[in-house]
Amino acid sequence: MLGLSMPEDVPIDFDELSYLTLSYYGFDGNTHVGEMIINKEVASEVVDIFKEIYEKKYPIDKIKLIDEYNAVDELSMSDNNSSSFCYRTIKNTNIVSNHGKGLAIDINPIQNPHIVGDDISPKNGYNFKDRTNIKQGMIIEGDDLYNAFIKRGWTWGGHWKNPDYQHFEKKLN
Repeated sequence: MLGLSMPEDVPIDFDELSYLTLSYYGFDGNTHVGEMIINKEVASEVVDIFKEIYEKKYPIDKIKLIDEYNAVDELSMSDNNSSSFCYRTIKNTNIVSNHGKGLAIDINPIQNPHIVGDDISPKNGYNFKDRTNIKQGMIIEGDDLYNAFIKRGWTWGGHWKNPDYQHFEKKLN
């Protein structure tokens, strides 16, 4: 992680993070095990969320550390990777993003793109811009994945003015 998702001069300590291995159902219907780095304050909650969605067989394409993509968010999203921690700031600011604190999780980015006007991220998520044509892996308000996060106090980026359908985040008190 050092030099990739965790730059060497970052004001966050490894002691604030937890490494998780999570079982999930893949798009192929088989059980897989993925890796995720998350803020330790929400680690047990995240384990509970993923246990719940595993039991409900909610499909997730893959869960890998973003370091496998050299910590390049666009590469990770374009490969439909679900991930959490990657130290970065909010675009055009010096404010640390919730991903940079381990307090945000993106799920199935291709099926759940971030939409800003005509700009779709990741670009290969364009076919999922229409949220009425529900396909495997899409997060829909009220579905099992949405409910697993929301009932634990997470918020969904799908409700934003520029919807980020893949994104859930948690504010700590």
